[in-house]
Order: sequence, then structure tokens, then C-alpha cells
Amino acid sequence: MAVIDQVRGPADWRADQLAAAGHWQLVLGDAQRAEVRAAVAAVEATGGSPDGLSQADFPLPTFGPRLDRLAAEVTGGCGVGLVRGLPVAGLTARGCELLALGVAAHVGRLVGQGPDGAVLRHVRDRGADPDRPTTRSYEHRRGIGYHADPTDVVALLCVRPARSGGLSTVVSSVAVHNEIVRTRPDLARVLYEPWWYDRRTGDGPDSFAQRPVYARVGGRLTAHYGPDYIRSAQRGAHVPPLTPAQREAMDVLDWLHEDPRFVLGMDLRVGDMQFLANDVVVHARTAYEDHPEPERRRDLIRLWLDTGRD
Repeated sequence: MAVIDQVRGPADWRADQLAAAGHWQLVLGDAQRAEVRAAVAAVEATGGSPDGLSQADFPLPTFGPRLDRLAAEVTGGCGVGLVRGLPVAGLTARGCELLALGVAAHVGRLVGQGPDGAVLRHVRDRGADPDRPTTRSYEHRRGIGYHADPTDVVALLCVRPARSGGLSTVVSSVAVHNEIVRTRPDLARVLYEPWWYDRRTGDGPDSFAQRPVYARVGGRLTAHYGPDYIRSAQRGAHVPPLTPAQREAMDVLDWLHEDPRFVLGMDLRVGDMQFLANDVVVHARTAYEDHPEPERRRDLIRLWLDTGRD
């Protein structure tokens, strides 16, 4: 393989740099919160299908242009966006879902998640066993390692936080890539080779697929990493064991993903909505403890978006 170069651009950031910048955050004022409430009420009144929500179904006259600029930052800039102050309080459960779907429709096209194709998932502790290979990360309260979801953008709306824990953390895949290229070029080459991943769709061969952790598409770096899904792929009868070089590469990646130089924490509160570009950002979640009352338990709405990027 040819020499692997570092990648430069706005997605190459460290935690202190992004924390000091404000271009990736958007705080709503009273007028814009009123626009969102009106759009939710209009969709509820017409009984429109959430699966088919579009920008036209969810008009945001003054908030929309600001959201467009934030979406451009997510898809072509630092890869991170955060909206604060969405009017979740007072909405019904369906109203919160419509809010998430309507706002997200201004960032990208909603796509299905998982085998059933549902466009919306509630990230809640369902008591699922996190050690079972087919368990999904949104079904339990244990911490989740750094990973990227399999779509252009992942969005999370915080309806209710946990009693404690559940911190969202994000890392620039580009910055970590560059650090590995600089310090361990031998492992960088390994990460550009095909790796086996577990789709967790069953036990048959279709549940397993290969792709590199790092790739270049039109000169842009794309990174897809999920250590839990790489390790559980070992259950596939035809999947070879991880090589010593792959194990070392994972150890280095996991160590860098926990390095304070790269980790930006986001304590998502009620009405916060996070957008992350999966090709240049990995994200994780710390373990959490929930409230005993069902109506107070942690609830985040997760959406996957296609932005039309080649």
C-alpha cells in the first residue's frame, strides 16, 4: 500500500478547539420555539404519517434557515451539530416524536433503522442483556463504546435525561486517524484493510459483512468503527479470528478514543438535539442510572438520516 497521508479540513479537530467554538451550536429563542410548536400542532391536526414527514410538512420560517446552516456544518464541516431549547416540555409522546422527525427532515431524508425499517427508535433501558450478541445498544443502560452508525447522520433528541450518567461523548475520527498515521503508520495500513462486522440480524452468513475501518472517498476520509460489532462478528462460522495486528490496532483506537485531547462530552438535557456525521465522528455513551418512576426514565429519540452524499 502507498504511503498514507494525514487528512486536513474542518473535521480535523480536538476537544478543546471544538468546545471553544460556537458555530456548531444553535440556541432557539422564544419565536423559534413557537414556530416548532405550531409545526407540531399542524401535523397532529392533519394526522399526517410521521414516516413521510418532509420540510414542507414542517415549515420553520426563521428557524429553518439557521438549521440549514447547521446541517451544512454537520455534513461538510466539523461533523457535529447541537440544537438547544427545542420545546419538548408539555408535548405528548407523539408530539415529541413529530418534533424530532420534523426538525430532522430539515437536515436529511429519514431512513429506516434495523430489519423492520422503523424510522424512529426510542433509546430506553428495556432490561436487555448487553452481552447477548443480538442486543441493540439502545435497549440497555450499560456504557457503549465508540462507534459510528451506518448512515450519513445520526440524530438524537433528548426527551428526558437519566437520573445520573448517560453522558454523550464524541471524537473526531479524522483527528484520531491523523494521530495513528503520525505515530503508527503500520497500524494505519491495517485499518485500511477489510474487517468483518456483525450486522446482528441473525445467525446466518448474511449477518456478517466486510468493510475497512478507514477509506478515502473523493479525497475525503470516511471512518466506520464499532468494536462491539467487530468482536461479535467472531461468532460467525466463516469469520476468521482477528489477527494480532488487528487486535493491536483496536487497542490503539480504543485508547485514543478515550484520550482527553480528543473527547468532547455533551450532557444532553431536555430539548437538546444532537446531529453527528458518521463518516467523520464516532460517539459513545457512559452507563446510566435511571429514575424509578417510569414517566421520569431516560428517553432519547434516535433518527438516521441520508443527506445524499456520494
